[in-house]
Amino acid sequence: MRDRIFLDTNILVYALLDEGTKQQTALQLLQSGCVISIQVLNEFTQVARKKASLEWQEIADLSTAIQTLTEIITLDKNIHNVGLTIANKYGYSFYDSLIVAAALEAGCNLLFSEDMQHGQQIETLIIRNPF
Repeated sequence: MRDRIFLDTNILVYALLDEGTKQQTALQLLQSGCVISIQVLNEFTQVARKKASLEWQEIADLSTAIQTLTEIITLDKNIHNVGLTIANKYGYSFYDSLIVAAALEAGCNLLFSEDMQHGQQIETLIIRNPF
């Protein structure tokens, strides 16, 4: 069975806004047929504008590329409620918990993130730091 992969925002940032040693790994993940949530796309937009100081057209072009390469999960009240449960049970921030909840909703078995606990299993989902 092929892994179903969900990406956290930091993977997109490394893939598209960084030129460091992590970029190649992040690009490979982004191009692997992965899943993100609309929250991840929104967070990427914020980082691209505020930290990378990109112009809106540059951000729109990157957003289009991301949308072409990924499946995007929208957030709903079920994801919100599961996110609350995950935050309470595992101690993650609410926004990280929403990412975990969206990954579970999408049927992903791997979540790649640099910011969450490597090796943590939440239900059927395993969190991995690819770096």
